[in-house]
Amino acid sequence: MVSIMLVDDHAVVRSGLRLLLAAEPDFQVVGEAGNGQEAALVAESLLPDIIVLELIMKGINGVEVTRNLCKKHPNTGIVVFSLSGSEHNVIEALRAGARGYVLKDSHHKEVVEAIRKVAAGGRYLCSGLMEQLFPNRKSDNTLRLDHGLTARERDVLRLSAQGSTCMEVASLFGISRRTVETHRANILHKLGQSRPASLYIYAFQNGMVNGTNSSMMNSEAVVHHGNSDGI
Repeated sequence: MVSIMLVDDHAVVRSGLRLLLAAEPDFQVVGEAGNGQEAALVAESLLPDIIVLELIMKGINGVEVTRNLCKKHPNTGIVVFSLSGSEHNVIEALRAGARGYVLKDSHHKEVVEAIRKVAAGGRYLCSGLMEQLFPNRKSDNTLRLDHGLTARERDVLRLSAQGSTCMEVASLFGISRRTVETHRANILHKLGQSRPASLYIYAFQNGMVNGTNSSMMNSEAVVHHGNSDGI
């Protein structure tokens, strides 16, 4: 049985989710919270397997709530269920430790699938986000390491996603910064992408980065194309 806690500042959303999840025989909603402070208290008391959480709430920012919950309860999986699909919010939530992200306009089956996958130790991004971030992806919601990346390109991708700068990667491998930048450009080309933020999502889906271990990453470097020294 997967125990689930709901965190959203709209009671009607929590009620709808509770009804949806009640239809799954192996799911049990054990508690609710209407804000970040309540979430911390309820999670401490119930220790749920999964927390389904809205990012945009009154009071404590949902990203900060996610970060705090992941630090205190590392065995609890966070699935963001949010109205916001902005690239910045998605990456910040994943960096904070969320292992799933579903938009509120997604099909209800995606909420169930996300919970199951995260409860089993996996990661999940809904189809709406994948269409937005990877318009040339395959039909499913996964990005496997089957794009012809070389071993060195995979190493550069992993280290960059974990927060290493181009200079740090270059120093580690004894190569020039320009060579690292070339590797990153080649990775983007093979993925059919132009935004460095896509590298982080790709690394996330392939288990190369743990959000709570990549907090050193600068959010501006993650989101904006102008900074070439970090994802």
